[in-house]
Amino acid sequence: MKQKITLAALIPLVGALMCSCGAEVNSAGSPRTGTQVAAPVLTATSAQNGAVIVHLSAADGTEIHFTVDGSTPTAASQTYFAPFLVSSALAVKAIAVASGNASPVTTQSFTTAIPAGTLVWSDEFTQSSTAAGQPDPQVWTYDTGNSGFGNHELENYCAWGADNAPCSTSSSNAYVGADNLLHIVARQPSAGVYTSARLKTQGLFSFQYGRLEARLKLPEGAGMWPAFWLLGNSIAKAGWPASGELDVMEHIDGSNPKNEGFDWVQGSIHGTGLDGGTQYHPVGFSAADWHTYGLIWSPGRIEYYVDDPSNVYATFTAATQAGTWPFDSGPEFILLNLAVGGDWPGPPDGGTVFPTEMQVDYVRLYTN
Repeated sequence: MKQKITLAALIPLVGALMCSCGAEVNSAGSPRTGTQVAAPVLTATSAQNGAVIVHLSAADGTEIHFTVDGSTPTAASQTYFAPFLVSSALAVKAIAVASGNASPVTTQSFTTAIPAGTLVWSDEFTQSSTAAGQPDPQVWTYDTGNSGFGNHELENYCAWGADNAPCSTSSSNAYVGADNLLHIVARQPSAGVYTSARLKTQGLFSFQYGRLEARLKLPEGAGMWPAFWLLGNSIAKAGWPASGELDVMEHIDGSNPKNEGFDWVQGSIHGTGLDGGTQYHPVGFSAADWHTYGLIWSPGRIEYYVDDPSNVYATFTAATQAGTWPFDSGPEFILLNLAVGGDWPGPPDGGTVFPTEMQVDYVRLYTN
């Protein structure tokens, strides 16, 4: 017998169709109250010897959070700021978050199995032209201006192609020469005015863990402050020093051999409540000679070496350092610069020669 459906019987059915039957939650664990957020797009480009560089993108107005330890990302997971290297087997999981709403999870697994000691990324600073060339714009960008950069430095940092005084395209402060070297040049275009360059991979390339090294020839002279170092990608959000700073090589006081009989470089670490530094000054060492300066970065451990990975002269661990250890929290980017003056080296003096330069043969990254 056909059942007769009344209006009273239809009301609960309509209500059931309209009911969410329990609040829907997003990937961040919060109720979803707005429009569905689109998941991030993950692409991977080749680095070297099987390693890849992971790029994440999402709609404007969203913030990307990701994990690489297999856990499901939330709004509390690390924020994505720049492409990062993957050189081991892991899964990248990412969400986009906007206005408290999170997208579905984007997941990409990598089965890379690369032996320790394998070169996975480098810039060799090679070019075929005899003219001064631009450092690879897909790798390097620049800090610019003369803000003092927190150290009361004296230089004006100039980008490639900058022609706003005192910067000049006719006197580049950073270029790749026909000698296949990167030249970072400090100049004095007029009395009391200095120009130089600070190159960085911020926003273009970053990594976490591995063995990073650069072969460098450093200037010796009062007021010169060359450095090869890293900053955490999170500096854009967390600020310094919470982001973490790894100083693979810093050098000042080129007149030191006259005063104390030895030349030296220093490796340091910085974080919130965290400061450590160790000098390297074996007998006969000269920073004006070519040397390889390296970092071995492992979970909970930072080591610095000169010329050979077995020649470690400084070791810092999360277990032994006071303060907050930031170096297991996410990728960092690379910087190369030549500062003039500042709180640490002091100003140039009458014996300081301009132009003077820091030369870079290569920057290379290996698996641990």
